[in-house]
This record gives sequence, structure tokens and C-alpha cells, in this order.
Amino acid sequence: MLAAVLGSPVAHSLSPVLHTVAYRALGLDGWSYTAHECDENGLAGFVEALGPEWAGLSLTMPLKRVALDVATDVTPLAAAIGAANTLVLRDGRRTAHNTDVAGIVQALREAGFVRGDRAVVLGAGGTAQAALAALRELGVGEVEVLVRSVARAGELLAAAVRLGVEPAVHETLADPARTSAAVHGADVVISTLPAGGADHLTGAGQGSVVFDVVYAPWPTPFAANAAAMGARVVSGLDMLLHQAVAQVQLMTGRPGPLEPMRAALHAAAAART
Repeated sequence: MLAAVLGSPVAHSLSPVLHTVAYRALGLDGWSYTAHECDENGLAGFVEALGPEWAGLSLTMPLKRVALDVATDVTPLAAAIGAANTLVLRDGRRTAHNTDVAGIVQALREAGFVRGDRAVVLGAGGTAQAALAALRELGVGEVEVLVRSVARAGELLAAAVRLGVEPAVHETLADPARTSAAVHGADVVISTLPAGGADHLTGAGQGSVVFDVVYAPWPTPFAANAAAMGARVVSGLDMLLHQAVAQVQLMTGRPGPLEPMRAALHAAAAART
């Protein structure tokens, strides 16, 4: 059976490491997992050309939203979020799932976060939409989303309505001082910004859990500053690990082997640095 990760760019992806070691640990001889460069315009053609030997696809940027357009079925969670990172291919059907939510939830729980009163999310893309769903699952009451432009946060606001949450959205990202002040005192801070996007921010400290989805290089300046101020920090590697564990189960029908996948992931990340 075949599976792959698609995205653009995709050469940096560690998903092949995770899935390949999972297949080996599960004794799935004949399974392979590769990476393919694919942009939004190429996704439909790529998927249409797949044969019955394909079990699934992992989808990274910029494909998470357009993934819903090529699916024959969409899970309620992926539909509510408005983004999918997984296509399960079975019996001629293409089912869109979102395992980013499980990745965020499990990463935060491993860091000791159980619940909190206030969360701050930085950014308004597909991962931020998954973060809203994760915070809902974790029972966080008050959520603030910090963006550069509310006018460009329409898809996030629509996802919030579908998820039944009501985040407060503020245009502060262009102002480091205001953003750092907004972050101060939050129980959990999730940065979904691209590499370098949160480097200039401070404010999260003692008692906070700070989750930066960027994992290379690690620690990011944002995470290092938070750790120095007493926060517990979570790397994007942790999210990548747990969302892949969920993907393996969806694609193979077998529970993803967490510890072998964790060891392989951290070894691969260390080798790169």
C-alpha cells in the first residue's frame, strides 16, 4: 500500500520519517510513504490519478483548505474547521479528516495542560482554525485571536461559528507591544505564525503553556523567551508527532506506535540541526 505527504514546499517534511517507522513497527511489509511537491492547482489532478493501491495522503500547506474540494466525504470536524490535513482513500471514496486538532490537544496534555480560563491564538490560518477546535475540546472558556487584519480573518470567523465558539479577534500583530501585552497572563498561548512571525514577542511567562507550531530551528526566540520567563513550552514537533499517530491509525486501521515514532522524529530533527 502507498501513502504520501503533499505540499509546497514539501522537501523539508518529517512526515516520511514518522510514517515509515510506524509501518516498520507495525510489521506492515509492502507499505511505503513518500513526499510529493504539489500546489493547490495540482491537487485535484494528483488525487484523480491515484489507483487502488493508495491508502491515504497527508496534506500540508497550502492544501489544507482545498483538500475539502477534492474529498468525496468530509468528517464533521473537518467541515466545521474548514480545513483537512488527511485524505483516507478506501473503496473508491476520499474522506477528509483533520488530525491537527488531536495533535494540538495531545501535545498540550503532554505538557501538563488540562484546562484554563484564557487562551490566546496568534494567526488566522488553517492551523489557527484547528487550534480553536482544540481549545473547545480542552474546555477553555475565553479565547482571543490576534491577527494583522480582521478583514483577512473571514475564514477563521466562519469556522468559529461552525464550531460554536466566540473568540475575540484583535488587530494587534503589527504592534509587538500590544501583542505582548495581550499574551500576558494567558493560560495557554498558541502561535500558528510562520517561522519568524512571533520572534519579536514577549509576555508569556510563569504559569503559561506556550505552544509554537514552528519546530525548526528549535527553540524559536518566542519559545526561548517564554521558557526563560517560566512558561512551559511545546514544540511544533509534538503536534506533528501526535497528528501523525492519528493519521497512521486512519490510514492503516492500526494504532499508531507512539514511542517508536517519537524516537525517530526527534532523531531526525536532531540530525538536521
